[in-house]
Amino acid sequence: MKQLSLLALALFAIAIPTQAAAPPGWTDDYAKAVEQAKTENKKLLLDFTGSDWCGYCKLLNKEVFSTAKFKDWAKQNAVLVEVDFPRMKHLSKKLQAQNDDLKGKYPFNGYPTIVILDGDGKGWVARPAINPAADRMPILPISTVC
Repeated sequence: MKQLSLLALALFAIAIPTQAAAPPGWTDDYAKAVEQAKTENKKLLLDFTGSDWCGYCKLLNKEVFSTAKFKDWAKQNAVLVEVDFPRMKHLSKKLQAQNDDLKGKYPFNGYPTIVILDGDGKGWVARPAINPAADRMPILPISTVC
């Protein structure tokens, strides 16, 4: 009976979606990020991601965002904002509404999409170059001005 109770508890814990949180060094609060970017005279980098299901988003994180070179660049040049559309993690209604609004505000054509903005809200949209044959993502080409 004790084993059955433990099994039921474990299955229940697995079934509960986890609360989404931006990774270290990133924020999910767009309004605060805009103010920080203005105050620190930095760019704003928005990462539109499906953090828990999008394979190319995970690859971008692994090959670019998790590197020391990117982190060093970001500390000096950008405020990082994760705009997440997870399937298993839970977003608050406020955060989901914010992310939906941002997705409608900028040109969007799938995950991942990167938006880099200056203090005036002008910037660029990038769809990372993905080479499935090489299974890596070496560059972030700028494809659209917004």
